[in-house]
Amino acid sequence: MAAIDLILIIMLLLTSLWTVLTIRLIRAVVGLALTSAILSVIMFRLGSPLAAVFELSVCSGLISVIFVTTISFTSRVSKERLFVRRRERFVKFWYLPLILIVAGFLLLHFSHPPALKLPVTPAGQDVRSVLWNLRHPDLLGQVIVLLAGAFGVAILFKEDTHER
Repeated sequence: MAAIDLILIIMLLLTSLWTVLTIRLIRAVVGLALTSAILSVIMFRLGSPLAAVFELSVCSGLISVIFVTTISFTSRVSKERLFVRRRERFVKFWYLPLILIVAGFLLLHFSHPPALKLPVTPAGQDVRSVLWNLRHPDLLGQVIVLLAGAFGVAILFKEDTHER
């Protein structure tokens, strides 16, 4: 594994952890956009430029704009309630950094990375045929990212309606 790949994975883990643990919604959106942008670079380095472009444009761009628009329609929380929520979140998710550290240690020291070999895209082929016929991992990744975003929005609104 190249040093740049290790740096990208560490940055991906740190930004995703920050996204989950931050209590301010705008900071969570910025963290999600950064996580998505780093994931896009990783996808490009793995030889999936189409998935990287989709990740960068849709997840880092469009989804972030939708989230910021949605946040602008919500009301602000008082500083006291924000402090209580922050403390509750850290108490609720105290184990997440530990799990990430242990999983990262185990992955780095006890496993051999799988040899991912994606098919080479023939020149001059249509994007649709490449996506549907050759790039199944890219499509699966896009579906997972979209479902994660949908579940994130559902959880965000569930928490928001629960507090009112």
